[in-house]
Amino acid sequence: MNFAFSEEQEELRKTVRSFLEGKSPSAEVRRLMDTTEGYDPAVWKQMGEQLGLQGLAIPEEYGGSGYTYVELGVVLEEMGRALLCAPYFATVALATNAILHSGDDAAKKELLPGIASGETIATLAFTEDSGRWDAEGITLQATKSGDGYTLDGHKMFVLDGHTADLIVVAGRTPEGISLFTVAGDAAGLTRTPLSTMDQTRKQARLEFAGTPAKLLGSEGKGWDTLNRVLDLAAVALAAEQVGGAQKVLEMSVEYAKVRVQFGRPIGSFQAIKHKCADMLLEVESAKSAAYYAMWAASELNDELPTVASLAKAYCSDAYFHAAAENIQIHGGIGFTWEHDAHLYFKRAKSSELFLGDPTYHRELLAQRIGI
Repeated sequence: MNFAFSEEQEELRKTVRSFLEGKSPSAEVRRLMDTTEGYDPAVWKQMGEQLGLQGLAIPEEYGGSGYTYVELGVVLEEMGRALLCAPYFATVALATNAILHSGDDAAKKELLPGIASGETIATLAFTEDSGRWDAEGITLQATKSGDGYTLDGHKMFVLDGHTADLIVVAGRTPEGISLFTVAGDAAGLTRTPLSTMDQTRKQARLEFAGTPAKLLGSEGKGWDTLNRVLDLAAVALAAEQVGGAQKVLEMSVEYAKVRVQFGRPIGSFQAIKHKCADMLLEVESAKSAAYYAMWAASELNDELPTVASLAKAYCSDAYFHAAAENIQIHGGIGFTWEHDAHLYFKRAKSSELFLGDPTYHRELLAQRIGI
């Protein structure tokens, strides 16, 4: 197994970083944070049509590029670094994976080309008011109705749920947990944007009242699919967290070199050296965990459930610690609204909790390895 990225993968990283430096600078991130939609449609279109990012890991037969989860991880790492405001994670890491792993060939043919081209924004709605990430947390009811189903209930903390054209919903039928697809403008669907701490990542509450839906995959097999999708999403989030952690480490080191106190750069003080050294150790370890998980996800091997939880738990802790230390190293200026340190701190906190916090994933890891 070779953990070095290929020339092609490094070129992809360079291209995406260059694109994001132009399209997602700090000023643009702050502008989009204040909008209800939370993204720029022109940039989203460019990402789909010119760079093919939405279709990167979608097989060629469905309009994608057919790359692996390693390439997708590289892209997500760069997006985490730039705090890109776009419905990319919801569309690619959540909804696309749910469709790809549902075993529903008709749905793949119908839905994936639109996602790959950037025309369709999609998301996955499975958490409810309980905030649970496991099967017991899903209570939304699905009832057979003619050729399709109707949904009654609600979903909470749905990433980009208020702007998505396509929503993959987890609900219960007499057979068990099943997945359904719902159009963003479906009758009986009420979408309410939520006020969030991390304004760079929009969330919504969705209420379903007799909302028409189509079954995705087999009835009663939804949790099998969701289990796989949540592992893949945890790996994607770990990659994103690594990008953010690397960026705040660089911000800290740069500031420590130029900030002078008592006639010398603060980076020459032992306390600051120790902080930066600890951050470097954690960020590099997080990269190892995320990259190994990306490899396991690309192979879809037996290690995926174990390393997905391991990577999510470790990368969450590493990113949050690095983001907090970044504020400390910057001192008074690090606490101000004008400085970008708080944007990364809030993203680190929301990412730590999203898909289950480190404690949840360590418990899951213990169960999966039989402790």
